Amino acid sequence: MLVLGIESTCDETACAIVEDGKKILSNVVSSQIDLHREFGGVVPELSCRRHIDVMLSVVDQALNEASVTLDEIDLIAAAYGPGLIGALLIGLNTAKTLALTLQKPFIGVNHIEAHLYAALMDQPQDSLFPCIGAVLSGGHTSLIRINALGDYTPISETVDDAIGEAFDKVAKILNLPYPGGPEIEKLAKTGNPERFPLKAGRVKERPLHFSFSGIKTGVLYTCQNHQITEHQDKCDLAASFQTTAFADIVKKTLRAANDEECSTIVLGGGVTNNRYLRTLFAKEAPEHRILWPKPELTLDNAAMIAGLGYHRYRFKGVSDPLTLEAATRIARM
Repeated sequence: MLVLGIESTCDETACAIVEDGKKILSNVVSSQIDLHREFGGVVPELSCRRHIDVMLSVVDQALNEASVTLDEIDLIAAAYGPGLIGALLIGLNTAKTLALTLQKPFIGVNHIEAHLYAALMDQPQDSLFPCIGAVLSGGHTSLIRINALGDYTPISETVDDAIGEAFDKVAKILNLPYPGGPEIEKLAKTGNPERFPLKAGRVKERPLHFSFSGIKTGVLYTCQNHQITEHQDKCDLAASFQTTAFADIVKKTLRAANDEECSTIVLGGGVTNNRYLRTLFAKEAPEHRILWPKPELTLDNAAMIAGLGYHRYRFKGVSDPLTLEAATRIARM
């Protein structure tokens, strides 16, 4: 089965062609980093305009790179949420229009679930479950028990900023360019994480939930009190922030894995690109099987949408209605 997937939840316009949920024939992503960098974050209206400008060319490029025609596509899949409402509507309506005109089935895909599937695409499914899923992205931070593909039990989430959002905000405090994650990681490599002590956030009576607003405020106060202007000062503060935030994530993820008696941990989202995070998991969890997405599948992409769309269609056996609405929030996967 050839699945055409579309992703437009935020600031990436993407289209991919995937065969049988696993074999990626093409995976085209049009980034908007250049558009939003001067504002230090995503501007929704500008994001939507760019989606409209490039959507059809991205679809054409994905088809050309896969050497397939629209008539050969068996299923159209699109992310229907969560995300920015305007951006979601552009990708979702493109997918619905293709499905309607081509008389092909259509399936809506949960963007967060797809981030976890990105690490599972090239894995045999029978020996994985149950396992713990950790979504670490710019808009989402959560821990989930994956009982089986399509069967999930929420464990915890952030009560304020997502981890990627916290990286972007800390980068802005340090006058670093957007996106902040790669910039902070770069500085932290030569920084002393013990020079400026920071504390991870705690959520009363919910020990596995995350809170990153406090550590972000700690960075702000440190800058104000110590006049962080020199390059080495920024390196040390970046190292302290990264070390503290990731130690909190690893600790809570491993606690969830132990509580749920799961030996496998699946990670997804753009923050999983961070090399320090991967090294820390390897160091702290040698007895666990840690599954990471390939680098090209960490950020928002359509291959994960098409891949998961294949499985969702097989589970359901029928197309989603073309009345399926975009959802800025999805309470449960």
